[in-house]
Order: sequence, then C-alpha cells, then structure tokens
Amino acid sequence: MILETKKDILEVLGMPEEEFYKEVAPLAKMAREEQFGNALRVTSMMGYTNICKNMCLYCGMRAGNSCLERFRIEPDKVIEMGLDAAGHGFGRIFLIAGEDPKYSFSELVRIVRTLKERGMYVSLACGEFEKSQYEELASAGADEYVMKFEMSHADSFNRLNPSTNFEKRMKAIETIKGLGLRLASGNIVDWPGQTVDELADDIMLTKELGISWAPIIPYMPAIGTPLAAEKKRGNLFAIYKEIAILRLMIPGVNITAQQPGEDLRKGLSDPEANIASVNVGANTLFFDLLPDPLSQNFRVIDDRNISGTSHLYKIEKMGGFTLDTGKELVL
Repeated sequence: MILETKKDILEVLGMPEEEFYKEVAPLAKMAREEQFGNALRVTSMMGYTNICKNMCLYCGMRAGNSCLERFRIEPDKVIEMGLDAAGHGFGRIFLIAGEDPKYSFSELVRIVRTLKERGMYVSLACGEFEKSQYEELASAGADEYVMKFEMSHADSFNRLNPSTNFEKRMKAIETIKGLGLRLASGNIVDWPGQTVDELADDIMLTKELGISWAPIIPYMPAIGTPLAAEKKRGNLFAIYKEIAILRLMIPGVNITAQQPGEDLRKGLSDPEANIASVNVGANTLFFDLLPDPLSQNFRVIDDRNISGTSHLYKIEKMGGFTLDTGKELVL
C-alpha cells in the first residue's frame, strides 16, 4: 500500500475498523518489523520542572492551574538521576519541562553536556527558545529536540495556544532543523473540535517535516484546563490509524507506543494498549525517572502513570519483544 497524498490519508482515516485491521494494520506491523525487528526502543524520561508560563487550553501544567503541586528539580539532582539510569544500562534520556522562566538555561546546558559526556542520547522538550539558545544546546551535545506543532491549522493552533502563535512555532521548528538537531514533532489526535480534514493535514505536515520521532498521543483531558470541559479523551481508533499511516509513509521513524487504553486509570503504561499500538506500527516506550508523587504532578495530561520499569518488562514478556535500552551507548 502506497500512501502519499492527503486523499490517501483520508481514505484510511475513513475506513471502518474491520477493513483497517484487515488491509492496513498488518502492513504497518510488517513495516515496523522490517525496520526494527522485534525490538522496542526504550527511553528514560524526566520532567525536571512542571512550572510553565504558558496558558495552553489543553495542558495540565498551564500557568494558573492550581490542581497540581509545582516543583523544580535542582540541576545536580537531574544529572544524578540521569547518570543513575545510564549506570543501569539505559542509554537514552528525554528531558521535558514546562516553559519555566526561572530555570537557569546555563544549568540546562550543563545538564545536557554532562549526560552527553556519559554517552547518553539526549532528547529535549523544553519549549520555545531563541536561536542562540538552540545553538548552545546543540554545541553541548543535544541529539534531538521535540517541538510539536500540535495543530497544523494556524487558526486552531493560535486559539488553543494563546501564549505563542503558529508562525513562531514553525520558525522554531525550522531553526532546530537548520542547526542539524534531529526534530521530533507531531500533533494531538482528536482534540475537541478537530475535523478529519485537519487530522489529515496534521499527518501530511508530520511527513513534510522530516522528523526522527513522532511523539503522538490522543487528546487526553487534564483537570483544571478549559478544554477538559468540552470533550472526553480522543478516539483510540484514530490514534491507531495515524500510527499505521505514519509507519507506512515514513518507515524508519520512531513512533510512540506509550498509548492509553480503555481504562484511563492504567495511564500510558497499559500493557495491552501499548502492545495494540505496536501491532499497528509503533515502536517507542518510555519510563519516568521521577518518583511519585512528583511523577503524578508532571501532568501535561492526567493519569500518565509511567513511573518505574515494571510495565516495560511486562510488555516485553506479553508480546515476546526485546527491549532496546541503548545500553551500548553507556557501557
């Protein structure tokens, strides 16, 4: 199956479940196996501050949301936890944060440099910076920067992200790519009011950007946000369709397999749901280095629940997979 155009994408998005799982899902699964064999890519994750100046309508860490306790982890502790992960054979780390104006940028650069000197593959999602700051992060050894475009239609983006705008977001994406950093980007699937046409445009933009990783999940309501009052979580079938489409359109891309299932209390570490996403083409899993309750308060969405590594080994056993922890980078 060749998927190239928006028309092709809309055709898959419109398929009933039986047809999708007969015609598309097996091809996406096969494409994943051709690229990665039986291995699932594992990355440690650390949210080092949940303080954010922005007012995005869907994010639980938006400024002014009193439904979580705020924290800011000192740089030396971030380094300590990252190096501990490396010592246990986990060679990749994803540093993620709210846009915290009081977190020292020079200390962030030091964190990246120190972890890179240990051999780790370092991904970051710390928000919008100036070009000179991206340059510093690249010089310190950052491998990949996550800058999601969230919505490909400027009017939707600007309405839901009032602290920035679509033009600024896309300029940041262009800057990141221009510096030679790997770009991770993608969309929110089935947010309140999204049309199928918009979703197809999101997928087309994802392909056009030449990404290394698609960090996509369905819309998940977060308590204390304006959008949470409008709709329950996004459709799971829609995220499975997008995963399959992206796998077939961009065979070598990493795609988040950490997806929710029917029971939201299990969060993103629901083994059955994660395996279901792998079976339609996803390949990337995460575990949170933060201890509870800090992990529970890093609430971009509610019910993340990915602390510790037990869910990884459960998925490995249940699905007969192997875990690619990146240990060769740090041993």
